[in-house]
Amino acid sequence: MTDMTNPRNADTLARPFTVRGLTSRNRIAMAPMTRNFSPGGVPGRDVADYYTRRAAGGVGLIITEGTYIDHESAGTSDRVPRFHGQDALAGWADVADSVHRVGGAIIPQLWHVGVTRTEGAPPVVDAEPVGPSGVSLAGEPKGRAMTRKDLDDVIGAFADAAAAAERIGFDGVELHGAHGYLIDQFLWAGSNRRTDAYGGDIVARTRFAAEIVAACRAAVSDAFPLFFRMSQWKMNTYDAKLARTPGELDTLLTPLAEAGVDVFHASTRRYWLPEFDDSDLNLAGWVKKISGRPTVTVGSVGLDGEFSGAFRGNDSAVTGIDDLLDRMERDEFDMVAVGRALIADPEWPRKTLRGSTEDIAPFAAEMLKSLR
Repeated sequence: MTDMTNPRNADTLARPFTVRGLTSRNRIAMAPMTRNFSPGGVPGRDVADYYTRRAAGGVGLIITEGTYIDHESAGTSDRVPRFHGQDALAGWADVADSVHRVGGAIIPQLWHVGVTRTEGAPPVVDAEPVGPSGVSLAGEPKGRAMTRKDLDDVIGAFADAAAAAERIGFDGVELHGAHGYLIDQFLWAGSNRRTDAYGGDIVARTRFAAEIVAACRAAVSDAFPLFFRMSQWKMNTYDAKLARTPGELDTLLTPLAEAGVDVFHASTRRYWLPEFDDSDLNLAGWVKKISGRPTVTVGSVGLDGEFSGAFRGNDSAVTGIDDLLDRMERDEFDMVAVGRALIADPEWPRKTLRGSTEDIAPFAAEMLKSLR
């Protein structure tokens, strides 16, 4: 743990970052975190204030919590916001406008949960979970396999949401392709057992994701960037690996980059852990090296405990970020996404950038119970 009484200069985080028409005033992003405070799927003024407090506290780029696309099986809660419908989009337009007024940039994360959907749950209680092959990540029967029409409908829904984001004033979008949700279910051999063009080897398993990326790219202007969140691990399967070697990672990334991904958001539980043997590069570092695209790193930034402990009621103490700064100075990655540390203290960026890390508030699991 870094000595918090002698904080290191964080100027490397203060550099602006630009991709297409989006400019973040610094290298600090707010990580997407599901908060369940949007009744009926509509973000209200409290949601706008929540994000605006973080932008006012110095966050350069807000990446919103996951938002459901317009497909009946996309979600599993009516308190998670959706990114379709006049009421929800009006709420999101207010969020974007509010964040912009305090100098922040903002992108929504677009999401389909796939076979992880709870049967009988809102927002569409009779919707059946769908996925590549009608099996869970563990290979057990769950929901049904998607038809060609299902694939087209979901691809279209992602593209429609991306177009809506640009129309109502957002600065880009992020596609949620991580953590065992629908896009990742196609990437993962354990849940993708298809024998058509969307299943088989790594390249075939990327086809669905690449078609979503390409459809979103075609639906928005050249100035509008596409982020893609990816991970090796899945929920409750933390040792999972989509790619076990840099070569396999290259095979996975190339179709996505060619389809139009501008920035990869590489999700890990602890950003400081090396991804492969014989190198200290983390996942974001490897993705940048291989793809040539900018990357965002994430994972327990500024805290001494990983995120899943928060849901078990575990608090986390504030830690220093010297290793993070070393990596950024080497251009291992381009931005850092901060999660629970920003729930604890909306002023985390401002305090970190001015060297007042001793004033940062620690995270307490109780904080997840309110939108503060």
